[in-house]
Amino acid sequence: MGERCLSFGAPRLGSGYNSYWQIVQSKETVVIYQEMAHDARIIPIVEKPHAPAAVKLWHGDSRGWWEGDTLVIETTNYSDASSTSPATDMKTNVERLTRISDTALQYQLTSNDPGQFSAPYTREIIFDFTPDKIYEYACHEGNYGMYNILSGHRAEERMAAQNQDKD
Repeated sequence: MGERCLSFGAPRLGSGYNSYWQIVQSKETVVIYQEMAHDARIIPIVEKPHAPAAVKLWHGDSRGWWEGDTLVIETTNYSDASSTSPATDMKTNVERLTRISDTALQYQLTSNDPGQFSAPYTREIIFDFTPDKIYEYACHEGNYGMYNILSGHRAEERMAAQNQDKD
């Protein structure tokens, strides 16, 4: 989905290029907005069951709760079309976000997919606060991939039609 600029997967832990996050909390939800492709996840932080297992979503189905000063987010129900790493129906991510200073947020992600990996694995990154703005992410600017893919397919269609006319 990244090549079509629809989504680059969530959570995205890249650094440097388009790596800003904006986190907004209301009474019932937390929104994590990622600069890359403007992916936004709306995470309920009220008691609410996960969607039925048959409901698959690009970014999975997330539920959040507070453990002291740490926001814990559990995500299940990833779609096969998700641009996160390959997964089975057993994949679960648990994210832990803890503010460790006025200018830093500790982010920890534990992925568990017994159908794909022999054990859960954990990644961690410290996000630093920035007063910078999140600018528009214009994925298709200068992106000729889609044009070239379609042009190639149209050429194949013309060749097939010409070959059919010869028969």
